[in-house]
Amino acid sequence: MLTKTKIYLSSPHMGGSEQKFVSNAFDTNWIAPLGPHVDGFEKDIQEYLGNNTHVAVLSSGTAAIHLALQLLGVSTGDEVLCQSFTFSASANPIIYQGATPVFIDSEVDTWNMSPELLETAIIDRIQNYKKPKAIIAVHLYGMPYKANEINAIAKKYDIPVVEDSAEAFGSKYHGFSCGSLSDIGILSFNGNKIITTSGGGALITHNEDLKNKAVFLATQARDAAPHYEHSKIGFNYRMSNVLAGIGRGQMEVLDNHVAARRENYNFYKKYLSKYPSISFLEEPEGFFSNRWLTCIKTDSYALREQIRLDLLEDDIESRPLWKPMHLQPVFKECMHFTDGTSESLFEKGLCLPSGSNLTPDDLERILKTILKNLNL
Repeated sequence: MLTKTKIYLSSPHMGGSEQKFVSNAFDTNWIAPLGPHVDGFEKDIQEYLGNNTHVAVLSSGTAAIHLALQLLGVSTGDEVLCQSFTFSASANPIIYQGATPVFIDSEVDTWNMSPELLETAIIDRIQNYKKPKAIIAVHLYGMPYKANEINAIAKKYDIPVVEDSAEAFGSKYHGFSCGSLSDIGILSFNGNKIITTSGGGALITHNEDLKNKAVFLATQARDAAPHYEHSKIGFNYRMSNVLAGIGRGQMEVLDNHVAARRENYNFYKKYLSKYPSISFLEEPEGFFSNRWLTCIKTDSYALREQIRLDLLEDDIESRPLWKPMHLQPVFKECMHFTDGTSESLFEKGLCLPSGSNLTPDDLERILKTILKNLNL
């Protein structure tokens, strides 16, 4: 008896050339966390992003955020403003540095950090003699945040911005690549991202000296000496030449993956948007989302859960939207500036399968299962 194959939310999708680069790393014995593919992958990303960027490839996107906070001098006792509606990896590095996160809610146009609530929080903290040391804003699900507004507020109060583009490689904001819009950007190449190196990430800056400092810290902060000399605490955060080889192969198909995921979004919208109980996140003018994940918002928690459970019964993976950080048990004592936007999205929103390797039959199967709850 034939059984249906599992449909994943966002599975890795190889393009074909990855094995060539990995085989080259083995053939030349470049297996260490340095080598020609590391340099080549960084160059590939820099050329793709443009906008005078310098890139350091690392072991994860989380490592990139951690190094960004290190480079910005965040330390014990500092406060960092962080988008609440995100994955915990955006906020955890704040704790690594001994600092305290202050969470900012989203706005409805992009589901990302609200510029209005951001400024409210900054004014409040300054009045309480706790000027924030940095801002972490996130391009959620591939949708760019309102970078012009966020950057203008940050500049007004002289606070640097860490641009979390873990989910937004290939997205653009008024023609500029996400990851290149702020003081320091980060990417993730985790297995579920739009391209993957199995595990990996990158730090992006417009300052080559800052990139070199990131590489220094990521390689255990070893000083220039014939022996092992260390004047700073470093980390083992550098990407290996083998994984960078996978990344070089993935770069060749990045635009194809973006196009495929945008087509997934168009498919879902075509067949589901006619139902008043389902809505989609549209692109504001000048915004281009890679549609890493297609997300819907239902009109009730009950409908969201019924769709999710029916998909699960058919061995189709879906997932509620991110639970806001200010609702997470680990951050329950943290200050937050919220208005209920992210809480409503979490209650009613669902991420649908969005991989660039979904087949037409996969999409039809997903749609058929969802429609069981809508054609009543």
